[in-house]
Amino acid sequence: MIRKLLVVVEETLLEADQSVSPATRKAAAIAVVANPFAGRHVPDLSELIELGEHLGKLLGERAVAALGIAPGAVESYGKAAIVGEDGELEHAAAILHPKLGAPLRRAVERGAALVPSAKKRGGMGCAIDVPLGHKDAAFVRSHFDAMEIRVPDAPRRNEIVVAVVVTDSGRPLPRIGGLAAHEIEGKDGLR
Repeated sequence: MIRKLLVVVEETLLEADQSVSPATRKAAAIAVVANPFAGRHVPDLSELIELGEHLGKLLGERAVAALGIAPGAVESYGKAAIVGEDGELEHAAAILHPKLGAPLRRAVERGAALVPSAKKRGGMGCAIDVPLGHKDAAFVRSHFDAMEIRVPDAPRRNEIVVAVVVTDSGRPLPRIGGLAAHEIEGKDGLR
């Protein structure tokens, strides 16, 4: 069912002519999968829901490994999917929402906050911004961010591109206030 796997690491060393030290790093793990329901309406999307659980673990672990950090050192995360022309947005939702989150949270050790997500329909080479937020507290503004991903030859009409992104920090040079990462209580996923 998986045609292709990719891992991309983005490292920012300089922002607005200011050195970023340590560098901010994001890792995207991406899978290109066949859409078994492309071109037809199917009431039961269980097959995609189960695939989401598998991809949460696989992509979460690969993204963490790409940063070379312990799972608990992950600071933010996000997920996204692009369905090919013959798919429905609900196919992306079936992969992303019911079961992908639990194994992703295990891959990053905890994750009390909701996993930000995005979905869209598009053709080969279509880009999507994977939204990011702090994994344990949604109100940490320094971690509101995104990472653009694209796969040049996907999604084909009958495929879905699925991405998980993790980071080891927030945005470079954050300074808009709000709850700081060191102030997280970690009780409700918000603060």
